[in-house]
Amino acid sequence: MDAPTHLLGSLAFPLAVFGPVDWVIVAIYFAVMIYIGVIASRKNQDTREYFLAHRSIPTWAVAISIVATSLSAATFVGAPDESFKGNISYLVLNVGGLLAVLVVATLFVPKLYRAGTVTIYGYVDQRFGEAARIAVSTMFLIGRMLGSGVRLFIAAFPLCLLIFARPNEAASAAYEPTAVQLILAIVLIGCVGTFYTAFGGIRTVIWIDVIQFFIVAGAALLSIFILLHAIPRSPIQIFHVLADKASGPNGHAKLFLCDFKLDFSKPYTFWAAIFGATFLNAAAYGVDQDLAQRFLVAKSVTRGALSLVWAQLISIAVISAFLLIGLLLYIFYGRPDIMGASAPHNPPGAQAAYPWFLLNQLPTVLSGISIVGFFAIAQGSMDSAINALASSAVSDIYEPLRRRFAPGAAKSDDIATPKIAVAAMGLCMSALGVVCVFLYDKNNHTLIDFALGILSFGWTGMLGVFLTALLTRRGNTTSVILALAGGVICFTVVQPRLLQWWTAALFHHAFHLASTWWMPAGTLVSFAICASGRPRHPARIASPAAPQAA
Repeated sequence: MDAPTHLLGSLAFPLAVFGPVDWVIVAIYFAVMIYIGVIASRKNQDTREYFLAHRSIPTWAVAISIVATSLSAATFVGAPDESFKGNISYLVLNVGGLLAVLVVATLFVPKLYRAGTVTIYGYVDQRFGEAARIAVSTMFLIGRMLGSGVRLFIAAFPLCLLIFARPNEAASAAYEPTAVQLILAIVLIGCVGTFYTAFGGIRTVIWIDVIQFFIVAGAALLSIFILLHAIPRSPIQIFHVLADKASGPNGHAKLFLCDFKLDFSKPYTFWAAIFGATFLNAAAYGVDQDLAQRFLVAKSVTRGALSLVWAQLISIAVISAFLLIGLLLYIFYGRPDIMGASAPHNPPGAQAAYPWFLLNQLPTVLSGISIVGFFAIAQGSMDSAINALASSAVSDIYEPLRRRFAPGAAKSDDIATPKIAVAAMGLCMSALGVVCVFLYDKNNHTLIDFALGILSFGWTGMLGVFLTALLTRRGNTTSVILALAGGVICFTVVQPRLLQWWTAALFHHAFHLASTWWMPAGTLVSFAICASGRPRHPARIASPAAPQAA
């Protein structure tokens, strides 16, 4: 058999899985990220500058940073795999995303921005009291830490292929990273992201997000161009191939977008998008400090709201590009009848198709640039999460507890405490990424399902609490804590194995609930519990508290 080659139009390059020049490109990227963090550390920063940038970031940068934060390795790896193995029905979830950002922009942003606090959980303090604030912030820390740990875990797979695979293994679909290799990759990504985040604060994170976004977008467009050039068909002919019902699974074409059946076991139906994805995105943008922190650093309420809407529109375009990559990879790897003599000799098999393509089919330099795009999307979500976790830990937990147990102590404005918090959050996040190595079951979950499921863990109760605070005059500290617990319990009992067990025991029929429906179920339960509490401090509602510094 002839040696495999890289394909770029009519030019052929010998296979050399990630050569020295590619490594130089990756090294330059990491060096630039660290350099930006070191330069930013020279600026005098208090806590509000470190976590809020004194609300001075332009709207367009906030929007792009939101996109860079919401995207992750799950998007870079998982979205192309969704369309490569299935169809583009994943895109329909963006209908719920659009509905969600409109709700958050009109309902959440005005009140949370005007609360004047370092984090959105300061508003919970104004409505329900300090203990409720600590409880909600703790739930955010747990849920976001778990979700970010999953993202780190997903990002480790392609890195293992780069670092540990021998040339013959990297060109073979049989390669599977070991647990030790995954752990080392997680530690490497975690250390670099934590380093520059600790130095620079939110201002540095946002501008690095902007740089990383353009790298990611450039890598995606480059991949689309190369695939279109490599496939011996015109774009119109490619469209007809993908529109053929025989091209996709279950009798649906690859371009199948919307399933209108009310089937709670399917994750990407129209109804899952309208209800499930709306709840999921409302939680992501409205109650998760990781993304909500972005509209807090905007110059005004209006600009913060606009940044969310623009971010969602940009996100749809980016996700569509990654799904298109998956469709083109389906033809490139799965249709030798179309590729003919240009068909690759080393299909990905069980491996994620897109990283496999970047490593095995692109010529040197282009491969390095594309993999830098992968690292950019992986670290773009990580650095933001670390900063958000640290801001919540310092402002919502450390400072209130410090005031409670050391009432005579002055408020801490030094930058050492936030930096220590960032380092601690990065360490914990990396540790949880390692835990995911042992929790992930590839036989029962796709990477995107796994990531969405973990993220929903903390969001269910938190969204119920915020909706109670924003829509009603009900609730108190006790009902907030019970609502958070109720959300976790509901999330737990709808997990596939447990749900099938107790529904089979009660109804003699095992029931399955797709991950996109977990959020509506948990949120409704937590909202009912939180709203059942009688307000103990009516004055908090009748006369909203003055803006707080923390």
